Amino acid sequence: MELGFDIVDLPEIDHPIEGEEAPNFTRPLVTDEHWEDASLSELAADQPVLLVFHPMDGSFPATYVWNELRDRAFDEHHDVQVVGLSISTPYEHMTLIDEREMDYPLFSDPQNGVAEAYDIVNDLDGMAGVSEPRPAVFLVDSERTIQYAWVAEEWPDFPDYDEVAEAVDSI
Repeated sequence: MELGFDIVDLPEIDHPIEGEEAPNFTRPLVTDEHWEDASLSELAADQPVLLVFHPMDGSFPATYVWNELRDRAFDEHHDVQVVGLSISTPYEHMTLIDEREMDYPLFSDPQNGVAEAYDIVNDLDGMAGVSEPRPAVFLVDSERTIQYAWVAEEWPDFPDYDEVAEAVDSI
């Protein structure tokens, strides 16, 4: 079967794992109406956070991830706040939220500093100095302890959404 793209093995990385503290950060958090700076620790204090790193808005993997999470209504069926993060700007995030009919807020991190802190940077082939986060999912509790971690090992790669749901339900 011709996929229309190559599957690429990604280099090994040393990302945070279950039981470790999730790096805290503050970035613009975008909704369909506005954005304002927010921190992971502020969000996690209210409710566990499912932090979903995704490629830039408009890419096939980002669209697939958000369609899957939206269709599964993760925030309605599980006691968790789903929050995305990518290098896309707040304006691009507002467009993605509108086009995908999403209720999830998205952190904007154009310089990819949060992915660097989590050691999940994906350098984009053929674009010197341009990177984005690897697809990744971290379930973070109120103490910012990682309860579940999944990070792509190849491009493209997607989490097992049933496994993610089980992890959320066990917290």
